[in-house]
Amino acid sequence: MITMPQVDRYKQRAVNIEFFAVEDCSLLPYTDRFSLIFITSGSIKGLLNDRPICINAPGILCLAGDDEWQVTEKHKLAAQSFNFHPEFLVSAIYVETEDYLPTAPRIQTGRSFFVREHPSMAVPRITEKAYPLLFQWFFVLGTEVQAQSDERWACRIKKYLIQILGLLEDLNRMSQHSPVDAVLEYIHTHYPKKILLEDLTNCAHMNRVTLNQLFQERCGYTAIGYLLSHRLKMACDLLTHTDMSLNDIAGSIGFEYDTYFIKQFTAKKGMSPTTYRIISRKLATHV
Repeated sequence: MITMPQVDRYKQRAVNIEFFAVEDCSLLPYTDRFSLIFITSGSIKGLLNDRPICINAPGILCLAGDDEWQVTEKHKLAAQSFNFHPEFLVSAIYVETEDYLPTAPRIQTGRSFFVREHPSMAVPRITEKAYPLLFQWFFVLGTEVQAQSDERWACRIKKYLIQILGLLEDLNRMSQHSPVDAVLEYIHTHYPKKILLEDLTNCAHMNRVTLNQLFQERCGYTAIGYLLSHRLKMACDLLTHTDMSLNDIAGSIGFEYDTYFIKQFTAKKGMSPTTYRIISRKLATHV
């Protein structure tokens, strides 16, 4: 059990996160923090703010510190949890300087899962195809909390958190009622890897002309154009909220070479990734 706060042995600072490899959900929610609970087997029933909730594995439960949660039934439950203080959502550059200004840019990806305007968002939809990737990211995130493998360990955890919450957001925007939804799910769960147009047409079971026509009507992009747009969207979050190198960001979103990533980013965004990082952080401090 790794409890909050963590002491960064490289930079001698407190990092307000914790990871429980075995989470029985009975002590939730944890005070003054967000909790991301990954249920890998079994099932659990409970009351969240007096509303009944049932989660069967694989499933995700998102809780805020001011939620009211009561377990009513568990069956062969196996779960892990990652817990983080809201300060952990402050962009990396401000964490480094310990400048916790209210206006400092904060990660917005996935915040809706911890806001109770829509209680159903506490249990985001996941799919069979998404589960292996979520499991991998969650496992590596937990391992990194314990290992602190190098001085950028906290930054990598923030990267995995952005990717996990981003994928959950994408999955919860889809209905999976059409070939386009199937391809969208494929893109959202495979974008860190190499993807060819043939992979997408095989997923949709249609030729590229028809697929691109449907994508244009639905998303305003061709299928490959949407893939590039999604990768650059993830890049924008990582540029703003982490201090990852351009090479590391490129590899995380499916670009084999950082030079090609820089070229595509500059062409689509009208500025280099480095310039975007500087401007986005400055703009966020004035919002």
